[in-house]
Amino acid sequence: DVLVYFIDDSIKNDIFGNFLNEITDGFIERIKNSSKFLKLNEGSFVEFHLPFSLKLDSLIVVRKPNNFNILNAREIGADLSAHLDERNASIFLEDEDFLTNVLFGFEIRSYHFVKYKSIKKTKLREIQILCDNPANLKLKYQDLSTINEGMKFARDLTNEPSNILTTLEFSKRLKKLEEIGLKVKILNENELRKLGMNALLGVGQGSPSPSQVVIMEWNGGGSSKPLALAGKGVVFDTGGISIKPANGMEQMTVDMGGAGVVAGVMKTLALRKAKANVISIIGLVENMPDGEAQRPGDVVKSMKGETIEVINTDAEGRLILCDILWYLQKYYKPREIIDLATLTGAIIVALGHEKAGVFSNDNCLARRFIESASEEGEGAWQMPLDKSYDGLLKSNIADIKNIAGRPANSILAAKFLQFFVSDKIPWIHLDIAGVASSSSGTKLTTKGATGWGVCSLNKFISKYYEKG
Repeated sequence: DVLVYFIDDSIKNDIFGNFLNEITDGFIERIKNSSKFLKLNEGSFVEFHLPFSLKLDSLIVVRKPNNFNILNAREIGADLSAHLDERNASIFLEDEDFLTNVLFGFEIRSYHFVKYKSIKKTKLREIQILCDNPANLKLKYQDLSTINEGMKFARDLTNEPSNILTTLEFSKRLKKLEEIGLKVKILNENELRKLGMNALLGVGQGSPSPSQVVIMEWNGGGSSKPLALAGKGVVFDTGGISIKPANGMEQMTVDMGGAGVVAGVMKTLALRKAKANVISIIGLVENMPDGEAQRPGDVVKSMKGETIEVINTDAEGRLILCDILWYLQKYYKPREIIDLATLTGAIIVALGHEKAGVFSNDNCLARRFIESASEEGEGAWQMPLDKSYDGLLKSNIADIKNIAGRPANSILAAKFLQFFVSDKIPWIHLDIAGVASSSSGTKLTTKGATGWGVCSLNKFISKYYEKG
């Protein structure tokens, strides 16, 4: 349907452009000198309907940036994908590094979750790539393609309705990742009780959907100590007895977004055969109000052995994470830990939907992650976690309480988690409540789950954990 042609001012002898100009009787040269093109900003494009007989409906001319980076290349690809809608396209570009990132942005933006629509409006488009060395391009795009597969997996999981993606269905889908080389272990409720994961179990005790913990391992780094990832997987969050308002509660299907991202990262690592050791753990629960549900004022004993006074049953994510973080430290002794959770609405008040909150007991680790996120165009901002907040979670009847009111709520949620992380282990808590899903879409993604974090964590692992 459409030919996409990049005009690159730095190329002196554009063979394809010269050919195209010849068969269109000088049309390309006229475009280059037209006010329509000359007024274009770098990275922008304009569509021309061709006034002569070719097997094309139209020609899209893109003004290639003189100094490209991977982010503007991906945004160009995403913009082209949105503009083309369901039309087929042929894309020509000689710069393979630039082209691979254009394609990556194109693919990310092409994602639509239409599984439950009776009439699926989006059809599969045919995209033909014209380049000098197709085999080399394919090789260069391979790793980006595996990242997109991980992102799609995370986005599919996060977009699923909760009546479909139950705790059992979630763990079943993760178990299938054994087919691509991951080791997957599932702990049921009886095993969790024996381990003493009472904080996690308390969250799910009002639901007929059984609580589970899933551990996934990728061992590609020899004998080196692993990075550990932990994800909050609340498949639906009513708030429990401290029930949420009805308005907007349907959005709580995404409260397993942290678990979705962890799963997506693990899929990417396995697909690209990463030379790193990464262990991940996901706590799967459903938080429902029921005669069996946990009450405000209950006291539970965590796997660490410390007691927790449950002030608010809607502060449930930290109760899940505290047990699985302790399990990671006890049984796997990781080099560093990163947890992800749609943990607090307060982080959205602080940072909006542009950045995730980064909380850490190690500024060097936080800086390395934020740099990785910046390179991938995923916003992240470090929040305070100093000792001045320590006393706010003291309980009168237990060792700690799970919430202390509205002020500094996202910080106190991270402080609660820090109570269950050894000072000797560098750790990051990522509050992704504002970035896991978008009601209007982002520069690269359509409305719905974004897969935020898959790119950043993959970059972080490749920079700091890969061997050779």
